[in-house]
Amino acid sequence: MFLHSVNLWNLAFYVFMVFLATLGLWDVFFGFEENKCSMSYMFEYPEYQKIELPKKLAKRYPAYELYLYGEGSYAEEHKILPLTGIPVLFLPGNAGSYKQVRSIGSIALRKAEDIDFKYHFDFFSVNFNEELVALYGGSLQKQTKFVHECIKTILKLYKGQEFAPKSVAIIGHSMGGLVARALLTLKNFKHDLINLLITQATPHVAPVMPLDRFITDFYTTVNNYWILNARHINLTTLSVAGGFRDYQVRSGLTFLPKLSHHTSALSVVSSAVPKTWVSTDHLSIVWCKQLQLTTVRAFFDLIDADTKQITQNSKKKLSVLYHHFIRHPSKHFEENPAIISDLTGTSMWVLVKVSKWTYVAYNESEKIYFTFPLENHRKIYTHVYCQSTMLDTNSWIFACINSTSMCLQGVDLSWKAELLPTIKYLTLRLQDYPSLSHLVVYVPSVRGSKFVVDCEFFKKEKRYIQLPVTHLFSFGLSSRKVVLNTNGLYYNLELLNFGQIYQAFKINVVSKCSAVKEEITSIYRLHIPWSYEDSLTIAQAPSSTEISLKLHIAQPENNTHVALFKMYTSSDCRYEVTVKTSFSQILGQVVRFHGGALPAYVVSNILLAYRGQLYSLFSTGCCLEYATMLDKEAKPYKVDPFVIIIKFLLGGLLSSASVRLLSSLWLALKRPSELPKDIKMISPDLPFLTIVLIIVSWTTCGALAILLSYLYYVFKVVHLQASLTTFKNSQPVNPKHSRRSEKKSNHHKDSSIHHLRLSANDAEDSLRMHSTVINLLTWIVLLSMPSLIYWLKNLRYYFKLNPDPCKPLAFILIPTMAILGNTYTVSIKSSKLLKTTSQFPLPLAVGVIAFGSAHLYRLPCFVFIPLLLHALCNFM
Repeated sequence: MFLHSVNLWNLAFYVFMVFLATLGLWDVFFGFEENKCSMSYMFEYPEYQKIELPKKLAKRYPAYELYLYGEGSYAEEHKILPLTGIPVLFLPGNAGSYKQVRSIGSIALRKAEDIDFKYHFDFFSVNFNEELVALYGGSLQKQTKFVHECIKTILKLYKGQEFAPKSVAIIGHSMGGLVARALLTLKNFKHDLINLLITQATPHVAPVMPLDRFITDFYTTVNNYWILNARHINLTTLSVAGGFRDYQVRSGLTFLPKLSHHTSALSVVSSAVPKTWVSTDHLSIVWCKQLQLTTVRAFFDLIDADTKQITQNSKKKLSVLYHHFIRHPSKHFEENPAIISDLTGTSMWVLVKVSKWTYVAYNESEKIYFTFPLENHRKIYTHVYCQSTMLDTNSWIFACINSTSMCLQGVDLSWKAELLPTIKYLTLRLQDYPSLSHLVVYVPSVRGSKFVVDCEFFKKEKRYIQLPVTHLFSFGLSSRKVVLNTNGLYYNLELLNFGQIYQAFKINVVSKCSAVKEEITSIYRLHIPWSYEDSLTIAQAPSSTEISLKLHIAQPENNTHVALFKMYTSSDCRYEVTVKTSFSQILGQVVRFHGGALPAYVVSNILLAYRGQLYSLFSTGCCLEYATMLDKEAKPYKVDPFVIIIKFLLGGLLSSASVRLLSSLWLALKRPSELPKDIKMISPDLPFLTIVLIIVSWTTCGALAILLSYLYYVFKVVHLQASLTTFKNSQPVNPKHSRRSEKKSNHHKDSSIHHLRLSANDAEDSLRMHSTVINLLTWIVLLSMPSLIYWLKNLRYYFKLNPDPCKPLAFILIPTMAILGNTYTVSIKSSKLLKTTSQFPLPLAVGVIAFGSAHLYRLPCFVFIPLLLHALCNFM
């Protein structure tokens, strides 16, 4: 048994490693905030009108369809074409449904109703038959070409209209966003057919699991085209990531490449999007109400009043997206906002000379302008900070130029403010505005509503505080603390030495307030200056709040900015901030960023054990246990270390136990069999079976043929295990008699080369070798499963999978498995090729790590080589 071959120290080590891996997996799958997305509901029953495609197109793509989304009266009216709105095309992702368009489609329809359909959007959606394109990339090019035809079909639906569109906007979820980017690589595609691209949780950088070469080739083609033609691509693109809740596509993969000459692309995490401020999982990003509302507001602000379509002005499009998705000033978007505003009317002017000021407005009967002279404050302070809890969209803060106490016109600083969940605020560095004489805060007349306005002047060194993070290997045993004794409204904690993805920390903020009757709201914000991945936490003071700090994107080498922990606090409270390393979250980051390479490390270690077994068979004539060879051969200095941690769960424990269980079941269902008396490497039915499986591979799916060959191999091993069990049970108890019969059997084997007989020891050696081979073949089968699933799902449309990533492998692997299923250690001990075969797995194990970690589809290519040599040992 596997457990018997593992000593206690090794067992303790394996258990500890599994425990660490479990901590990392828990952090990835459960260590994030709760789902704070509000569900978006339809006010009327959703309808999906199928758009009739040209017959040739429908015949060429029988599995794909195009739909128009509608509700209620809108759906009824638009059953009669042509259309009059603004076209938007939704592309679902991996296993995605065309019905996922309903959330944004419904919200956009409600918005159009609010403005009496002055403008409205027509939302189309493509049905890709829920294909698994993240696992099988053979259909990505086909999807891209179909979307091109859909765009041309959609534009024809508006033919003859006064304001007929010449392009469409595209929203792509997951792999749908990559398909949209791939449109530009088509030879006959006109770039001006797309006016805007918004992707949601799309892995732009690389595939999550590169399981076949078609996926990686597709990515290479798309990304190379966008990089090489960046100067000529004028498509405004926005990529929105889901944050840490999305464990299927980590946010780092969604960031579009930053090129100095390609400025029309933005990438942001949903937790940083104004008026959204939540992390979304991979599916909720398409129905999260906060995010869809933001998207719809942006769409309506993108409309050109003259053409009644989305504007062609690239600068405006980027400004709108920046306004809604990056930094919102709590004002409605204006393309050319008025910088100078009139400060006139029947208003009261109040002069404020103090450095810290608070005003509580409630049922104000008249407008008030509070003016702050800056001349004296410049001598003492470096910055001014103002905030308001009134979250309307009116201008609220201005500046006078060369004025004494009041001014008829002021510079509207409201456009420089920023919106947060409970406040809007503005921070100014006084030396940047030398011509300003007064700061003016406007308090409108309000009825029945209460809000608070605060302003304070401060020195930078008092509010910008350095907080070095703890060392990676402190394991949370040590911490760094900062006590904020001053009664300020705003603090910036500079997190020194924090910029790598493998770093993870926990910040604990303790707020203590003096004689406060009601709870006070504080906002804590992690600001990452080199990428838009901010996250916000709202806390009620007094309280103790724990916040996780980890990154989606590492700090670029040429970037000198420092990550900031911004605190929007209360002057009635004192705050203590403690930071310490979170070891469990570090493990989570390792799993999140490098977990995809796990199969490569596992296969590499199995190959090393396989090498040891082959060499022991060559040098000693017997095959040792899988676990023993794994302990002996899988050393860190031989291959990049890491995944010996799961060898306890692998191989010997799983395959041996499975074979024994199946053999017991076999014996229960069928009469006992005997060990084969004559070993035949090629049985009469073997060539026929091999040819049949090769034909299956050629005419249907290579992965299906590989699976059938694998099952045949397992059947042969189970049959051998059952025969050995029967043989042992039939032997007499006398050990001397057993040894004599074994010796006699071996003598007979040595004297007859052409008619080899199988002894119990040979059978056990063979089973040990077969157990390791099953491990290797299992990984080949697992890695080929996605194309098989895809083929089965589309069987009603296509009987033959094309392109087939497993077909070339199947042609070699099928005869190899057929021969190995009839191979015993006694038949290859004297092979001249055995020594060479035993030397191959080591360089191949290194190659698996070097070339297979980032390209999993290459693993079978490294595995079948030693298996093929092993099979050839029967003939040489």
